[in-house]
Amino acid sequence: MRVVVAMSGGVDSSVAALRLRDAGHHVTGVFLRNGIEAGGVGKGQGCCGATDARDAEEVAAALSIPFYALDHAAPFRRVIDDFVAAWARGETPNPCVQCNRELKFGALLEFATRMGAERLATGHYAAVEASGGSVVLRRARDRAKDQSYVLATVERAALARALFPLAELEKGEVREAARRAGLPVHAKPESQEICFVPSGDYRDLLRERRPDLLRPGTVRALDGTPLGQHGGAAGFTVGQRKGLALAGGVPRFVVRTDPVANEVVVGSRDDLQSSVARLRAPNFLIDREEVELGEELLLQVRAHHALIAATVAECSAERVVLQLAPPGEVLTPGQVAVAYRADRVLFAGTLERS
Repeated sequence: MRVVVAMSGGVDSSVAALRLRDAGHHVTGVFLRNGIEAGGVGKGQGCCGATDARDAEEVAAALSIPFYALDHAAPFRRVIDDFVAAWARGETPNPCVQCNRELKFGALLEFATRMGAERLATGHYAAVEASGGSVVLRRARDRAKDQSYVLATVERAALARALFPLAELEKGEVREAARRAGLPVHAKPESQEICFVPSGDYRDLLRERRPDLLRPGTVRALDGTPLGQHGGAAGFTVGQRKGLALAGGVPRFVVRTDPVANEVVVGSRDDLQSSVARLRAPNFLIDREEVELGEELLLQVRAHHALIAATVAECSAERVVLQLAPPGEVLTPGQVAVAYRADRVLFAGTLERS
């Protein structure tokens, strides 16, 4: 087949390209430039920077495959704008989820189609397979690296054209494959931060884009009692404990943020426990009619979080409501929640404010 591989300059996407080439496919590597140059926001991260582009090009040369670097500055700006807007609403966003949906399996998939490619491959740890005329997204063999969570909002039509060559590999096997092939990135560290936040502190981006979101304000208890001051409501996320600097010695956690009123509301650990999860704009990877009211399933409410038990209480094209098994869970508005039946992804949506 003709396959376009999204190459980030990291070991995972490099081995994805290696395996597809060795399997006899016609492989083309593509790097997505985000338009953020050295010295600006985004410098030095491990998936979008100038160094990563050079690494991806070197790997493509080593594999003797064609390579392109595409300018995706405009759609990437939308990801950053949406990221900032979410914090302004009192939500905690996951930009990697949006990037996968809109850039990798949106704009890049369109490019692959124009090139005549049948499939788009990435270095994600996930499994995709055809089933009964549809597509199934499953968790990867390496559960510690599984990335089905960040792919769960990609539409079925796009996933039907996806290839994930690392689905059955452990991370150690991937690095060893890269080493044996002599790829220059075999020992390259993984990127741990958001690619457009080089400092690792998203508040630096907010100070640049929306300094009004980080002005001093009041920390209040659930009953409205003022407890202290904070440096900006958008600088906190639900469940956070560090950084509150409140007197009294009683452990307090962020229960809610209100950037409009510039207030942070705190409570006890018990006040964080939610028994109901409400998901807006769900993306179904099975027919919606297959989701039964009262069905028990597993829910992942943020990246790398353990699966929790949940029961379907309401299901429509606009919203899914799930009853969580006691004692409940800390739910962070703006994060994606993904529902599984065993290791298969059923649907995903964005958690709404409780």
